[in-house]
Amino acid sequence: MLSRRRFLSAIGGAATAGIGFYTWRVEPHWLEIVRRPLAIRRLPATLAGKTLAHVSDIHVGPRVADDYVIEAFALLRALEPDIIALTGDFVSHHPEMFAQMDRVYRHFPQGRIATIGVLGNHDYGAGWAHPEVADRVVDVAERHGIRVLRNEIADVAGLQVVGLDDLWADRFDPAVALSRFDASRPAIALSHNPDSVDLPGWDGYSGWVLSGHTHGGQCKPPFLPPPLLPVRNRRYTCGEFDLSGGRRLYINRGIGHLIRARINVRPEITVFALTAD
Repeated sequence: MLSRRRFLSAIGGAATAGIGFYTWRVEPHWLEIVRRPLAIRRLPATLAGKTLAHVSDIHVGPRVADDYVIEAFALLRALEPDIIALTGDFVSHHPEMFAQMDRVYRHFPQGRIATIGVLGNHDYGAGWAHPEVADRVVDVAERHGIRVLRNEIADVAGLQVVGLDDLWADRFDPAVALSRFDASRPAIALSHNPDSVDLPGWDGYSGWVLSGHTHGGQCKPPFLPPPLLPVRNRRYTCGEFDLSGGRRLYINRGIGHLIRARINVRPEITVFALTAD
């Protein structure tokens, strides 16, 4: 006869195995579409009601299945966004990264108005210290229709999109990025690492900053903060945050991962409906 202790041990083992299976096989690929408004001051009437899809941290590489990423791109295409904004970490560095990136990103959809992005730390190769790697990442991305902004501004149907280069790669330069910024016109900013919003150089900019980098912590125990969070400001996990200077931050949880494990932090595509503030 099965003793009570052995029965409880078996139940506990089965529960642990189930949680492990879910964390490894289910949630890392259980992509969530988050829909929310994005109010922008002085938004042109022609952009009111348009959609901006925010994606981040795709991490094409050996740890993220190509089929999953291509399916995520197909889902993004089906959403028919007007603007697509990608906030960095196109790839994870490995010897065959450029061939794999080219193979996967040929499936990346185009926004009906614009498709833009910025670089993340992993796009700079080992130790975030190889600008020549980042240059090749940009070449592949732009070959597949993604305009990559590196401390510069793009005009998207009357909306200024400020694209900041990566912080950990020591390329973040808001003074250069905002040198031609017009505070009287509508704007959003893209910056991979949310810690960048706490640094000086944002004077004159007010509005939304879209970021990624954190993966939402990837694994978040109930009622506890995520134990692994690659930011100095530990409140920057995921979602929306108030900032100084009339700014607001949104951190996307990302599509990919560095370790195939997620719990209570599903991968995310954010679909913003643009509205006038």
